[in-house]
Amino acid sequence: MPELSRRRRLLVLAICCMSLLIVSLDNTVLNVALPSIQKELHASVSGLQWTIDAYTLVLASLLMLSGSTADRLGRRRVFMVGLIVFSLGSLLCSLAPSLEWLVIFRMMQAVGGSMLNPVAMSIITNTFTDPRARARAIGVWGGVVGISMAAGPIVGGLLVQTVGWRSIFWINVPIGALALFLTLRYVPESRAPRPRRVDPVGQLLVIGLLGTVTYAIIEAPDAGLDSPVIITVALLAAACLACLIRYEHRRTEPLIDLRFFHSVPFSGATVVAIAAFASLGGFLFMNTLYLQNIRGLSALDAGLYMIPMAGMTLVFAPVSGRLVAGGGPRLPLVLAGVTMGISGVLFAVFDAQQTNALLFTGYVLFGIGFGLVNTPITNTAVSGMPRAQAGVAAAVASTSRQVGQSLGVAVIGAVLASGMGAAATGNDFLRAGRPAWWIITGCGGLILLLGVLTTGRWARATAHRTADLFDEEPPRGHTPQNVRS
Repeated sequence: MPELSRRRRLLVLAICCMSLLIVSLDNTVLNVALPSIQKELHASVSGLQWTIDAYTLVLASLLMLSGSTADRLGRRRVFMVGLIVFSLGSLLCSLAPSLEWLVIFRMMQAVGGSMLNPVAMSIITNTFTDPRARARAIGVWGGVVGISMAAGPIVGGLLVQTVGWRSIFWINVPIGALALFLTLRYVPESRAPRPRRVDPVGQLLVIGLLGTVTYAIIEAPDAGLDSPVIITVALLAAACLACLIRYEHRRTEPLIDLRFFHSVPFSGATVVAIAAFASLGGFLFMNTLYLQNIRGLSALDAGLYMIPMAGMTLVFAPVSGRLVAGGGPRLPLVLAGVTMGISGVLFAVFDAQQTNALLFTGYVLFGIGFGLVNTPITNTAVSGMPRAQAGVAAAVASTSRQVGQSLGVAVIGAVLASGMGAAATGNDFLRAGRPAWWIITGCGGLILLLGVLTTGRWARATAHRTADLFDEEPPRGHTPQNVRS
């Protein structure tokens, strides 16, 4: 990639942030619309889970493929295709005649979305080569999540209340078109000097693993843990995992390069991403249903209630970028774990939903924690790896986020569904939700622990040793005969 002026670099950052905006806005807007979708399309709790998880599953399954494909074919080219597919999928979602078609069109959205965020992050990484400038740019990138969280509930609530839930998908089309035009005009093309080979077997195993795990979690409350279908699906998931590890270990250019996980900071960032986004997915899912179905708020009022959380995410994302640039990822990770954990305790122990004071306190704390956690994840994932592997490394981090959100919605939705049964009263909802809030509390504790363990001198040394592995040919533990498995 040619050296760009400061103004051009900032413009590239803005264009990349537009792609993150439509993907993140789509998720937050959809959560506000869930009760309306449930009523019009006669969806069950598991049906609502699938409207979210069908998207995140496909997205998670294809992110690494999209990242490596962009490194090979050109990041700008793949990014533009992603914008077109995502915008078209959004338009079709607005026309869905049934829940089943909505889920299918959401999967189409995800195919386009898989070509956006990891590729955009790779573009940013190759545009901002100075570590401090890169950390600040990633902080701005993380702030867009806060913008989407702040605007999403309000915009979504207003659209749902005045036009209907289908209109929430319309907003992606003009933003996507504008981003496409600006990308064509201002974003330079870039490729990895040594692009990786396609790994179709690994890709299929990833899809099988994520799909079977999520299906088992979502459908278990209705079918029962001892159901032959659930047991069979669980065994298939275990088989996919075992085959994936064995197969990927034998390839010199795997879909998931297991050498990445020799780096303690990278491995820690992967687990933190899963924990943080599992918390976010479950948090939004439960609060949306509670505010509208139990409290009886309108979609717009429910969106306004969520502003304290979204606003704190918006404020603390750039703060996190500055903290990472100045002193590394430890402090924002520790603070994120503490605040997200305390938020979970407020809901699990003190039933924070019963009073607005506690409710908003829980929202503020969770928003602070989530705003702080995103930048350290991304920065750690890409900064410890060679620039030539930026697309794949960023894709692994993005995949971890989507896997976490899928698991959060699946697990917490399943816990809520099994605890409530057919009841829909406020007390029943609070009682059924307590185990879910303890799960979110545990995720906060895990983020805190990993923030301490994976950011010290020893952990950084493992990151340097891991980067050296990519300079060796052939890679350690591999033989030339395994190059084409």
